[in-house]
Amino acid sequence: QHSAANDAYIIPDLIVEKIDGRYHVFLNDAGVPRLRISKVYQDIARDKKKFDGENKEFINQRLNSAHWMIQAIEQRRQTMLKVMNFIVDRQREFFEKGVEYLKPLTLREVADVINMHESTVSRVTNEKYVQTPRGLLPLKFFFSSGLSTTTGEDASARSIKAQIQKLVTDEDPKNPLTDQQIVELFDQKGVKIARRTVAKYRDQLGILPARMRKRL
Repeated sequence: QHSAANDAYIIPDLIVEKIDGRYHVFLNDAGVPRLRISKVYQDIARDKKKFDGENKEFINQRLNSAHWMIQAIEQRRQTMLKVMNFIVDRQREFFEKGVEYLKPLTLREVADVINMHESTVSRVTNEKYVQTPRGLLPLKFFFSSGLSTTTGEDASARSIKAQIQKLVTDEDPKNPLTDQQIVELFDQKGVKIARRTVAKYRDQLGILPARMRKRL
């Protein structure tokens, strides 16, 4: 997680905006300096009289390396755009309603859809951020394991945690919910979750056990 204070120092790599009822993804060009080969060096490479032999070969090698680097960076950005477009399609309910509606998603699933290797997807999403109507988020935020439900729609671990947090926030302080009661409430929603999983998620959220939350 990151705080709002930290957000002030993060320049998003991508921007998601809702326009006329549809979500659109844009690369944030403001966050990436435009790379191009200096005209001076291009002119030097074309000047056959001024340089020859080893010097000419050295300059051409450097120019080829620069061209390759620029192309690699642009390809990486386009891959990142493909990944985010898929995420937006998959997680529309999250953008509309919030984290409780976040669906489980894996790197492999995205890789299969955009026809890229899983390691490539991992690299282009690592330490990358997107500005969304729901705030500034790391791309890794959207990747989460899931739990099966009786409705056939899987629920992401992050979604389950958000629901546990809401249940505890809204509970009667005199009669706080036990882990077993939370399990039963999820069961009513068609979500099968073990009590030990509820306890683990509760601990990760920094929520005390029911007996320690009780207020007289």
